Amino acid sequence: MSRPRTLLTEEQVTALKAAYLACKDGPTRARFQAVRLYGQGYSVPEIQQICPCSRSSLMGWCHDFHQGGADALRDQRKGGNRAKLTPEQRRSVRERLHRYTPGQLLGEGAATSSGQFWTVPDLARALQQWFGVTFDSPTSYATLLAACGLSYQRAQKLYRSRREGQVMDFEERLEKN
Repeated sequence: MSRPRTLLTEEQVTALKAAYLACKDGPTRARFQAVRLYGQGYSVPEIQQICPCSRSSLMGWCHDFHQGGADALRDQRKGGNRAKLTPEQRRSVRERLHRYTPGQLLGEGAATSSGQFWTVPDLARALQQWFGVTFDSPTSYATLLAACGLSYQRAQKLYRSRREGQVMDFEERLEKN
């Protein structure tokens, strides 16, 4: 047995129309329109033709609207990795990245042999040491580097098991033969 539909008042319809016209974000506008149409008595299949959405999404939007008004239909996402550093921490990261090289801060553990340029692995290691923060995606580190005014460098291939002294001895023996 289905519940009876709650129709919108004229004030609610006017508020949804105003929010729809003022909004620039397409998905949010679709939510405003879908809820308005549903509240004015349109059938779910008609609404799905006008504003492509699932029935469950439509019902969720209607519930959100009745609980919190038009503002409840706006996109509430903040982004997962964005919130891991405070604005003050982001400023601190920017300052450190411009002031120091990975070699100065990370020593032998820098991703490149020269330790001169910041790489995604270097930034990941530094953020873990400084703030205990680990991002979910390597793209987030590249985005942070860009936000700090740096382009990221790809790590050089570095063979940590290679012993330079033995390599030089081997090359000398080759030259003698």
